[in-house]
Amino acid sequence: MKLKPAELSAALGLLEQGDWKAAHAIVQKDEESPLACWAHGIVHLMEGDVANARYWYREAGRAFPKNISIPDEIKILKESL
Repeated sequence: MKLKPAELSAALGLLEQGDWKAAHAIVQKDEESPLACWAHGIVHLMEGDVANARYWYREAGRAFPKNISIPDEIKILKESL
């Protein structure tokens, strides 16, 4: 199921608030869209599961960040919507 832009935006808002569990419930519904996969990767970064985050970054077609800044990742993803 492809997420609607409003759903992905809501997930990003939750990530900004630090609620990665609620954001995960949204983004895990879409395993095809690169933007949703990227958000899924950010969720797992916040969770502390780097191996899983790397998987989702690969699925998103994005390079895994060398210097991880979750706020920067969220900001850049929001700008990509």
